[in-house]
Amino acid sequence: MKKIKFDWFLIETEQDYDTALARYEQVRHAEKNTTDHKEKLLLAHLISNFEERTSELPAVDPVELIKIRMEDFGYKSVDLANEYGDKGTISKVLNYKQALSLTMIRKFSRLLHIPADALIGEYELR
Repeated sequence: MKKIKFDWFLIETEQDYDTALARYEQVRHAEKNTTDHKEKLLLAHLISNFEERTSELPAVDPVELIKIRMEDFGYKSVDLANEYGDKGTISKVLNYKQALSLTMIRKFSRLLHIPADALIGEYELR
């Protein structure tokens, strides 16, 4: 059996974090049971651990939090639509016309690196 060598350790600095995010984006769509897939799983764990230890989410409603993270990652509403599958619904959510669904919360939590519990808070529709 071939041993897999990853050069990853606990992420302790912003530079380590940026490097891990960049590598994660490279292996993000790796097929299961491949070396890249195993590395992706490790990176997801390390990135999540670093974010939990260092990130403080602002006290804003879930939609505003999504907008902030979209800006952080350089995403547009079309990127959310590609993840969720419906541009019209995304527009309604981002304009406070429709509430987030459980499916959206799960997908956006993964895509935007936001804890799901931060997206379940109540907010007013307009």
